[in-house]
Amino acid sequence: MSEDRADEVPAADAAQAARQRLLAEVAALPGMPGVYRYFDQLGGVLYVGKARNLKKRVSSYFHKDHGGTRIGSMVSRIVRMETTVVRSEAEALLLENNLIKTLSPRFNILFRDDKSYPYLKLVTHPFPRVAYFRGAVDRKHRYFGPYPNAWAVKETIQLIQKVFRLRTCEDTVYNNRSRPCLLYQIHRCSAPCVGFVGAADYARDVSDAERFLLGGAEEVIQDLQSHMMASAEALDFEKAAEVRDRIGALSRVLHQQSVEVSSLSASDKDVDVIAVKVGGGRACVNLAMVRGGRHLGDRASFPTHVDDGAAINAEGRAAEAAEVGDDAPAVRQSAEAAVLEAFIAQHYVGQAVPPQLVLSHAVDESLIEALSEMAGVRVRVQHQPREQRRLWLEMAAKGAELALARLLAEEGSQRERTRALVDALDLDIADPDQLRIECFDISHTAGEATQASCVVYENHQMRNEQYRRFNIQGITGGDDYAAMRQVLTRRYARFAQAAVKEAEPVAQAPEEAPADAEESLARTPRKASSARLPDLVLVDGGRGQVSMAREVFGELGLDVSLIVGVEKGEGRKVGLEELVFADGREKVWLGHDSAALMLVAQIRDEAHRFAITGMRARRASVRTGGSRLEDIPGVGPKKRARLLQRFGGVRGVSSAGIDDLASVEGISRELAEEIYRALH
Repeated sequence: MSEDRADEVPAADAAQAARQRLLAEVAALPGMPGVYRYFDQLGGVLYVGKARNLKKRVSSYFHKDHGGTRIGSMVSRIVRMETTVVRSEAEALLLENNLIKTLSPRFNILFRDDKSYPYLKLVTHPFPRVAYFRGAVDRKHRYFGPYPNAWAVKETIQLIQKVFRLRTCEDTVYNNRSRPCLLYQIHRCSAPCVGFVGAADYARDVSDAERFLLGGAEEVIQDLQSHMMASAEALDFEKAAEVRDRIGALSRVLHQQSVEVSSLSASDKDVDVIAVKVGGGRACVNLAMVRGGRHLGDRASFPTHVDDGAAINAEGRAAEAAEVGDDAPAVRQSAEAAVLEAFIAQHYVGQAVPPQLVLSHAVDESLIEALSEMAGVRVRVQHQPREQRRLWLEMAAKGAELALARLLAEEGSQRERTRALVDALDLDIADPDQLRIECFDISHTAGEATQASCVVYENHQMRNEQYRRFNIQGITGGDDYAAMRQVLTRRYARFAQAAVKEAEPVAQAPEEAPADAEESLARTPRKASSARLPDLVLVDGGRGQVSMAREVFGELGLDVSLIVGVEKGEGRKVGLEELVFADGREKVWLGHDSAALMLVAQIRDEAHRFAITGMRARRASVRTGGSRLEDIPGVGPKKRARLLQRFGGVRGVSSAGIDDLASVEGISRELAEEIYRALH
């Protein structure tokens, strides 16, 4: 038997042993609710799922030949499994989606974990104010929402100012007013700060505003009409005209909403309308929020891993159903339904759930039951609504369709730009879809807080989870060439080391150390692609920066033809940039309307933006985080400002001698000595 054949036998035996070990673990699983995780040989998470019956669901993956299907592709990669038993399906739902958000599995439908939704806050006070709020709510104040975006909240605040004239100023401003502000002059506030409105009248306005936000707009209008008539009968025509204007403003808003609020039942006044559209390998979930009978707007989400996640979910359900002799429900589930279920599960974990959901497709009843149990309220679902809810669903579906079409058009344009760049630079890449570009930029303020940025373009999009920042230290302030040398060495030295160790593939090379050497934006483990040497390295600069990059790559033994500099054109005008090559080729101007140049400019500008924001944050941290100045007795705000202005920051103050410190206005010799001792 040859050596190759001898090596193959142990490998096959090891694979068979791993398979038998997995099957033994599956056989030992309990028939209880729980969550399961599958891992590949590198420790990467393949899939996270929940089950009402762990034994039946997990067995469905291993006790059947799935062939060349997506689920078969996933099962063939599984080398390890973890399970967690819980008490109920609601707990399984919560745990599953926390794990999905944390681990980002390869075969799950993933939604971006957006920021929290904004609210309108009514601050508790003898004269309450309305405010925009985003964050964790508490019981001290009243909150209305959530709203789909900040614009919807601010528009509602403007309406409340116009109709009910509630204040929006902070208490520090309110408590120190001696005369009304401009908002009173333009009839957007009743000026309680200077006593222009009594407590009883202001409380009535607050109550009307609350009723309006809760969906009682018609009742508010009726009360205002009664108030207007009473003022007219009392011959207070100015007051009657003011109330009439409020009624008109409120009526116009209701008319613009195209909703007959009085015809809505209580359950219709707080509704989430969710529509899904799948096409072109992508999906869009459009969430429209109705609060208090008012359509507040919508928000579109675009999940990833749609095809894999939907197929595995459907095939897994079919296999599980076959275990109990009923495969019809799982087979009929569409990709839209799978995406919708993933959205509902991931979106409402940790979020307030309205009592009514209007859906474009039917979903599993057990999901809604688990959601109701988790939220502590009964959630009703409807996917074939009538009347007003049907109109809302049609609007949401149309929004999803338009948003998906726009996304596909943008992605198509981005693919064209990628292919144009591959052709323009004659890159030796078999598949342009796999093109990986890393771009570097240096940023500082007069040599202070120097920071380098590295942004990544891959799969036709900027991969911000792979962005990196490098704090540059040990160089002369303002020396961009030395900064570029340092960042390139730190970024690519590991590739050179991996190349020396032929038995160790590049994809398994250790990542750069985090902490102060490099700031990482990602909170999850890096993907394997982030360890791949890029196909193109862009540096923001001309021949000088390119020469420095060529030296670094030469010392590391890497291919210098990967390096391209983006040199600003005449007058630094956009569209006149030229590309400078490290391998000696002549400079190239792609043309101001070139798709390739558009892509280069997009990546370069993103690197510049990322470097600027990081540098400013670090500079602010250096200047204020060295708040040691604030702790020195005798150094107040004015003296601190003079010191920072004179020496350019805390670092400059620390570097100054006693005589230099004493030369600053207001700093005595004794105080200069105290400052010097405190900073050294």
